[in-house]
Amino acid sequence: MDRKIILEDGTVYEGFGFGSSRERFVELVFNTSMVGYQEIISDRSYTDQAVVMTYPVIGNYGIAADDFESEAPMISGLVVREYCREPSNFRCMEDLEEVMKRYDIVGISGVDTRQITRHIRDIGSIKALITDAERDTKEALEALKETELPTDQVARASTKRPYRFGDTGPQKAKPVVVIDCGIKLNILRELDSRGIPTVVVPWDTDVTSILTYDPAGVFISNGPGNPEDCAPTIETIRNLKGKFPIFGICLGHQIISLAYGAKTYKLKFGHRGGNHPVKNLLTGKIEITSQNHSYAVVPESLQGTGLSVTHLNLLDDTIEGVECEKDMLFSVQYHPESAPGPCDSQYLFDKFTALLRRE
Repeated sequence: MDRKIILEDGTVYEGFGFGSSRERFVELVFNTSMVGYQEIISDRSYTDQAVVMTYPVIGNYGIAADDFESEAPMISGLVVREYCREPSNFRCMEDLEEVMKRYDIVGISGVDTRQITRHIRDIGSIKALITDAERDTKEALEALKETELPTDQVARASTKRPYRFGDTGPQKAKPVVVIDCGIKLNILRELDSRGIPTVVVPWDTDVTSILTYDPAGVFISNGPGNPEDCAPTIETIRNLKGKFPIFGICLGHQIISLAYGAKTYKLKFGHRGGNHPVKNLLTGKIEITSQNHSYAVVPESLQGTGLSVTHLNLLDDTIEGVECEKDMLFSVQYHPESAPGPCDSQYLFDKFTALLRRE
């Protein structure tokens, strides 16, 4: 064994390294998805986190060129029970370790991921250090205690300059302005597939700049970190609400709620996986959803904001969707674009499309 994970509470797990060999301070979380490790490592919502995969074998189908969710992954680490070094799939272009080395993602295998997951479930997401096996544990714990994880994840995960995505839709059609807080590419693909022209802008773009695009609507993306750290985005939405249709996903959902005066809080260990049951209160139907977030909206704080609850998580009753019909605005905490995950909730993109076209 040549690598180990040292948790802030003193727990140590030893295993074998793969991917980048550098030392990384991380927030340790877990994901229960059975497939989709490529989409997970390239989802920028995992910036500064190391993900424990509960499915025991990772890397078995390699990496496919079309399945990246960002151009440059920003996840810090991957923790697996067994890493497969000989992938087999007709779409495979390279193996997982090559990608992890290219983007400086540390990996550790051969650890008891079931035990780690249960530990995180009991104590909550925790700061950890992935390092060499010979690293002195006492010194590492001191370093962990002294190291604060950054709070600028969205600023790093967002695009640095505006760009247009796709080329569908009428050339003279007004675009949707997409506020990028760490967006997954499949969100843009879903909008593009419906003929919606989009212009993607940085997370801190102000109202005046957004209005220069004469938008048909605004979309706020997923992203990493604490939503309260996104003060410029919250202020932008506060000043845009009611002007045209607005749709938010994940961090975008939290930002919308904060812009209306609600509050958010950090979950004990978050929601990360592809099988979370959510009840649509508008239809009574149950959707199986893909999720990846650490924060949720405080239910009581929605009173008097003008937002109504549209979706609830059936595992813990957390709020999964809100709406303000008067302002043509809605948002969901989960990921209707999937990648990875079920496609039960893709109707939400159709709902946004209908609002844009006032159908």
